[in-house]
Amino acid sequence: MDNSVITALAALAGATIGGVMTVFASWLSQRVQARTQWIAHNQALRQDLYREFIEQSSKLYIHALQNSNADVVALMGLYAELSRMHIMSSAAVVDSADRMLKKIVDTYLEPNKTFPELRQMVDSGLTDPLRDFSEACREEFHLRSSPFDR
Repeated sequence: MDNSVITALAALAGATIGGVMTVFASWLSQRVQARTQWIAHNQALRQDLYREFIEQSSKLYIHALQNSNADVVALMGLYAELSRMHIMSSAAVVDSADRMLKKIVDTYLEPNKTFPELRQMVDSGLTDPLRDFSEACREEFHLRSSPFDR
């Protein structure tokens, strides 16, 4: 073989390998970027869902403390949010949300609280029924914060 043919083949092989590696690096970069964007979008959706659940369940819990007649429409809205959590949340978050809903239903079945009883609940720290839910959400966000966690 002629030295010029070997040189040409080596140059062609180098260019081919360089091109393939460039395409592979670009594909890998796009994949990581798409995954990072998907994780950020998913986290934003969960944050909105959890915020809505916290707002609605806290209002409904206060309503349950003061009334015997259940707000069934609001309860069904919370159960719809719980169903959405089944799709996109960890088991710990779903379990704590389910416990909160059961607590609300149970509170409707208890006698109504007077204002002095509500004050006593505040003083004893019993007015934070969403603490477990909030902690489960924080833990979930902590575990799923890195795009390279799975």
